[in-house]
Amino acid sequence: MQSSSTPLPDVSVILPCAGHGTRFGAPYPKELHCLAPGVTVLDRSLEAVVELAKSGLQVRLVVVFGTHKLSTVSHLARYADTFQMVFVYQDESFGSGLDGAIRSALPMTQGPVALVLPDIVVTGPDTQGKLLDALRQVEVAGWSVVAAEERDHDTLRQMGALAVTETGGVLTVGAAADKPGNPSGFNAYWGMVAVTENEAHRLPDVVGRGTTNPLTGAVALMVQGIVNYNTPM
Repeated sequence: MQSSSTPLPDVSVILPCAGHGTRFGAPYPKELHCLAPGVTVLDRSLEAVVELAKSGLQVRLVVVFGTHKLSTVSHLARYADTFQMVFVYQDESFGSGLDGAIRSALPMTQGPVALVLPDIVVTGPDTQGKLLDALRQVEVAGWSVVAAEERDHDTLRQMGALAVTETGGVLTVGAAADKPGNPSGFNAYWGMVAVTENEAHRLPDVVGRGTTNPLTGAVALMVQGIVNYNTPM
């Protein structure tokens, strides 16, 4: 039951932290890798979410984790005064992958939903407000993505690849595939996703295989770069 003293969220953000990050190759979670004194990859990935709270929105952060990620849970205590935080164990009946993590989180979301990955950092000028811009776009388009241009096929094979086109001054996604075997025709990849409450149930299909990717038709908001820290150190 919702506490009468806790305001309803204006937006929910899913933060999947249950992955093992075996490609990262370090003895600690990839999201806790330090980029500067006291600043981790996780802190950088949450900068756009912090900006939502600074704008006046009530943000519910739904963190999906496993028992091997208790250090990440502890680190997130620094955001207790910034977000409403809900912690959810990944339900293995939904699958052990990222799509399963999203399904585990969805019952705890309310309002428009954003998907933010703890090992992905958006870079470049004016990036902190991009997630807020993306959430404004879903009011019209239903879906939006924060994306970066990319032509390297090896990179696109490891990411959520997009074919972004411009029509009437608006950038939209013509096609989307998660880690495509054949990246020909794709020219960008996403770093954050935003969707309306009514369409949020389709979020797992964004990272699923053998399903129609719902990002087709989404508005694309471009940034200078997106860094994936789930790589060997």
